[in-house]
Amino acid sequence: MKTLAVRILQQREQRTVGKVTIGLLAAVLVGLAGLVACNDKDADEQQTSASKAVAGQQTAAQKPAEKPDADEGEEDEEGPATPAAVAAEKPAPQQTSGKQSVYNFDSDTPGQLPAKFHSAKTGGGAQEKWAVTADPMAPSKPNVVTQTSTDQTDYRFPLLISDEGSFQDLDLSVKFKAVSGNIDRAGGLVFRLKDPNNYYIVRANALENNYRLYHVVNGRRSQFAGANFKVTSGEWHELRVEAAGNKITCYYDGNRKIEATDDTFKDAGKVGLWTKADSVTSFDDLKVTAK
Repeated sequence: MKTLAVRILQQREQRTVGKVTIGLLAAVLVGLAGLVACNDKDADEQQTSASKAVAGQQTAAQKPAEKPDADEGEEDEEGPATPAAVAAEKPAPQQTSGKQSVYNFDSDTPGQLPAKFHSAKTGGGAQEKWAVTADPMAPSKPNVVTQTSTDQTDYRFPLLISDEGSFQDLDLSVKFKAVSGNIDRAGGLVFRLKDPNNYYIVRANALENNYRLYHVVNGRRSQFAGANFKVTSGEWHELRVEAAGNKITCYYDGNRKIEATDDTFKDAGKVGLWTKADSVTSFDDLKVTAK
């Protein structure tokens, strides 16, 4: 009986040990399975992250760089740090409210500068070339005035400045035709000009199809307003600007396109015509009224 009891106890111990061993093995297997699952998850996450990174790089590579909208805020200044030297402007009497001057260039000699004007330039490049020319399609026949130089210096702005008077608040307009130009094809109106390095300019560009308002300070220009629309070459269009205090309103073919305020130039200044680079541009019926 004693021997039988010992055997029964031994068998029970063996069963207990077996159960413990099986439990331990099961725990180990569960732990290993968990580790494998974690490793697989980490690997999947790494692969997913890597795929996203590659996809992001491919998207960035395929997507072209976005060009900032020129109408959003003021653009950076353009022009050399040290402006080209310019001649001082001769004083011109400030015109009283209601005083008007009109220039159709029809009594001026073709091939010459129009009377009561002088030419100048902002920036570098070759000398500007302004001359009265005949144009059978002129708004007021027979003559217009044209900037004919085709120098391709980009930062080059030929000016034709009126010497008759200076204007503070004004209504200024002109008919213009963009004839040619590969670097630029533009025409504009200058007002409150102190000298060829300091003035306001509103211009239309037939290559860029836009209308822009700048101030030029010490030979460096900054855009502070603008609009985008079709500007056609080879056709006559009207530019017009009203300036009253610090408010400036610009029109194109009778339609209001720009309204802005700016305090850069508050005093009276001269008015004139403007082109850029190799623009060959004709102008007619320049009219200015003091307000």
